[in-house]
Amino acid sequence: MLGTLVSTLLPYWRMSAHIGSNIVTAVTNMKGLWMECVYQSTGAFQCETYNSMLALSSDLQASRALMVVSVVLSILAIAISTVGMQCTVCMEGTAVKSRVAGTGGCLFLTAGFLALIPVSWTTHEVVHNFYQPAVPSSMKYELGECLYVGLAAAMLSMLGGGLLCVSCCEMQDRGHGGGRRHGAGYPYPGGPTGGARNSSHTYRSPTLQMAASAAAKATTLARSHTSTTTQSSSPAQGAKNNPRHNPVAGYDVTGYV
Repeated sequence: MLGTLVSTLLPYWRMSAHIGSNIVTAVTNMKGLWMECVYQSTGAFQCETYNSMLALSSDLQASRALMVVSVVLSILAIAISTVGMQCTVCMEGTAVKSRVAGTGGCLFLTAGFLALIPVSWTTHEVVHNFYQPAVPSSMKYELGECLYVGLAAAMLSMLGGGLLCVSCCEMQDRGHGGGRRHGAGYPYPGGPTGGARNSSHTYRSPTLQMAASAAAKATTLARSHTSTTTQSSSPAQGAKNNPRHNPVAGYDVTGYV
């Protein structure tokens, strides 16, 4: 917006070319959308506004209108985009916020396109007249600084508007469930709410497992008084091999991780 405003107001659209017989650099003529200025080597700077708007050429009138409309749209786009940006609290948590940001992006795109038309038009005209042999050297002009500023401002405005429109579409897709979805066991097998896990995924402390195994072995030895040591150790050996009776066999590291 600032670049478009500066290029609209300043008269540095066309500057006199010092070529051929026009090699006197003591005086420099500059033309803009609103005024025509003369700069002398002594430091004097004089400007004169155009007296009649209707007496101007059609291309100059169109350039004025397009640049003014571009500035107005840029100001509106800034106000609307500020409301729709994520860093503001206005309309926070509503689906309308992303649409407001998208509207501001469209206004930025339109403002940049409107500012690009007169800048490109004037650039083409200046370059075309410069290489015309029938045009005298005193009537030839070169590109002024305002054309470069206006071109950069138009490109930045269109780039910012495009980014706002893309972010608006992304937020709308995310609001309709387009984001990433996880399974019922994310991030743990028991579910996102931290509910009970399956028996195969339950974490068991090794110390408690060893104490439980020792207690079970002592109970087995107490009950089998008439059996031999080999016969009493066989069920314990079978219990180790059987995952239903051995709690260590139910330990699953992958389920916990």
